[in-house]
Amino acid sequence: IGSFSNWLIPLMISSQDLIYPRLNNLSFWMLIPSLMLMLMSMLINNSINTGWTLYPPLANQNNMSINFIIFSLHLNGSSSVLSSLNFIMSILFMKPNSMNLLNVSLFNWSIIITSFLLIFSIPVLASAITMILMDQNLSSMFFNPMGNGNPIIFQHLFWFF
Repeated sequence: IGSFSNWLIPLMISSQDLIYPRLNNLSFWMLIPSLMLMLMSMLINNSINTGWTLYPPLANQNNMSINFIIFSLHLNGSSSVLSSLNFIMSILFMKPNSMNLLNVSLFNWSIIITSFLLIFSIPVLASAITMILMDQNLSSMFFNPMGNGNPIIFQHLFWFF
């Protein structure tokens, strides 16, 4: 949601910059450690080998590569939430007083709606991948049917995201 919007939204609402430029900078610089963790997960223990959903029965391998990819996803999600908050606040509070929300362009409306959806859905994905992390490292049984866990709950949380 970032890159092009960082440049275009202030132009479309006739403001100088986004409302929190340092928050924008922070959300960008969080992506670099996330990328490094993702690259480290590819190099350790012959990659994660779980598919693109990180489905728990497949992610039951006890290796550090899954931990690195989960931390990488957490950093990506927090970066998205920070930039979404920045976009929402910028569109709502940096526009001129004469411009109400009915006069704002459709691109700005699409950014507002996408930002709200991200803010509501990212914590759900974060809880699902945190449960995977706890299942692997703390021997909890969120997804293991042998310990009264539910392996299907991850699919519900993932597809809600």
